[in-house]
Amino acid sequence: MNLLASSTGRPAKRVLSGDSVRSAKPATGAIGKPFRVPTPKPQPTNGDAAFDAKAFLAKSGLGRKLLNLKKNEVAYAQGDPADAIFYVQKGRLRVTVTSANGKEATITLVGPGEFLGENCMLSAHPLQLATATAMTDCALLRISKAEMVRVLHQEQELSELFMSFLLTRNARIQADLVDQLFNSSEKRLARILLLLAQFGKESKPETVVPKISQELLAEMIGTTRSRVSFFMNRFRKLGFIEYNGEIRVHNTPLNIFLQE
Repeated sequence: MNLLASSTGRPAKRVLSGDSVRSAKPATGAIGKPFRVPTPKPQPTNGDAAFDAKAFLAKSGLGRKLLNLKKNEVAYAQGDPADAIFYVQKGRLRVTVTSANGKEATITLVGPGEFLGENCMLSAHPLQLATATAMTDCALLRISKAEMVRVLHQEQELSELFMSFLLTRNARIQADLVDQLFNSSEKRLARILLLLAQFGKESKPETVVPKISQELLAEMIGTTRSRVSFFMNRFRKLGFIEYNGEIRVHNTPLNIFLQE
């Protein structure tokens, strides 16, 4: 994963439970849509009920546990055992890494229909490499690594869905890197606002960005709070956003600005 930005980190409130509770601008400048779970197409075999990936990811069961997080609670922390993968049913989270000297960097944002902690499936690393913190109230499904491996091997539908997610995430990471290397902090802010506005319904993205401080936006794009304030006021004057306590994004003009 690439770093969207880096800054001095702040501690997040941990979830008190026995178990660990634990998107992108292509080179053209367009903003990609977040990964969504496609509508499953059941295929009965041997007279048994068809496996339904959407139903599997919607409820608890063998090796699966539903978790609810409040804003600023942590799903999993950097250094925790990497023994489970998480599916976001509702809400928004940011994934961060912290350096040895305490600097924190936001590496991605995730929303409904996306997975978290997938590194436990792809490497033998025993510890989580990042921290996932709720930006809003969230509902997650915690799936043990053993159960996820079993279902991926046995159910082609979930295997294809998970592969699609990984490819989408990889494209997002590449776009994040392009954004960080070549875009100004003003355009990085525009892109973050568009990404936040896309965490809505699949058919119609939200235009209202969840409540987020200018300080956090500054951390995410690698600039100062004063610069974010300056850019936000400029966006408002240009008609890109409405900003009065909450941020309402006008997607089309902001996208045009991003592609200039």
